[in-house]
Amino acid sequence: MRNRKTAACRILLLTYSLASDFMFRESLKNVSRIVIKLGTGVLTDSQKQPDLAQMKQLVTQAAALRKAGKEIVIVTSGAVGAGMGVLGHTKRPAELAEMQACAAVGQSRLMATYEKLFAEFELNVAQVLLTHDDLQHHERHLNARNTLVTLLEHGVVPIINENDAISFTELKFGDNDKLSALVACLLPADLLVILTTVDGVIENFGKENPKTINVIEQIDETLEKLAGGTTSDTAVGGMASKVQAAKIVARAGIPLVIASGQKKDVLAGILQGDDEGTLFVPQSLKLPGRKRWIAFFHSPRGTLYVDDGCKEALRERGTSLLPPGVTKCEGHFAAGEVVRVCDANGTEFARGISYFNSDALKTHDLPRTEVIHRDNLVIL
Repeated sequence: MRNRKTAACRILLLTYSLASDFMFRESLKNVSRIVIKLGTGVLTDSQKQPDLAQMKQLVTQAAALRKAGKEIVIVTSGAVGAGMGVLGHTKRPAELAEMQACAAVGQSRLMATYEKLFAEFELNVAQVLLTHDDLQHHERHLNARNTLVTLLEHGVVPIINENDAISFTELKFGDNDKLSALVACLLPADLLVILTTVDGVIENFGKENPKTINVIEQIDETLEKLAGGTTSDTAVGGMASKVQAAKIVARAGIPLVIASGQKKDVLAGILQGDDEGTLFVPQSLKLPGRKRWIAFFHSPRGTLYVDDGCKEALRERGTSLLPPGVTKCEGHFAAGEVVRVCDANGTEFARGISYFNSDALKTHDLPRTEVIHRDNLVIL
């Protein structure tokens, strides 16, 4: 009898899971503003040059969505890869100046190709090159958003890339998976699609019985261990960076699909609710614009550690961070800068704008007021 009940419970759980997956997929039919990230692997050929046939089929898919009334933003990789072939490199250069030279040469070739391909569908494109500073500085952040929204209102397809030719930090530490997530949060978008050379997040990748995970509702340590890096000579990041991008957009309330960019109708399939790739389910509530800016667009300057009671108050009751709850302060930062908020175990669970500088916090030279007001605090 007990075995029958256990089996019945398993069937119910499976039925519920399948129904939930179906509902999540069905919701993608209603999206209107889509950010599409195209990775280096799906844009360049074995000679490190833009693969024109592949680019044409991707542009054809994006153009079809635009013609159907969707707003389309493309975040493109491939500039460094395209420049490598021109400058005679077979591997991604380790020297910064060489990498920037590849980016400068490759970016112009990349944009010329996009412009020609979209023109076949009577669509205009606009090049937008961004750095981390552009998105961190609040006025430039808002200006970037306004520019993108205005382009979309005019029916233009923005083609976005990092400004690799001059950006030191982003070349060394950044990747376009993260950039695409930030662009999706900036707008905000209704959906982020990352097209790559695999079908999604795959269990047993490179082993027997590999299986694409259809829907992911929670990003945990097991999933992060499952996602590996990349061995490509032209790309950076791999699946690990895509999972980190998923963390960002999921918290912002934006779904993400990772799928193969080598399938000719993959975008249409995603928007029809088909089981294409891996769908990361977003949290139910979208963060407002200011809180997205605080949470995702800064490199925190310091860290505040809080006790368990303070953590509970911040997470469960939505309070401000008060001085008695802060147990330790690390780093050097000015008042008005973004800091991490960590629990006693060192796990970051929030970010916010500190009302005090680090010296005041370290010496406890504080009046009885908020360290971080709840309006400037984001629970991650």
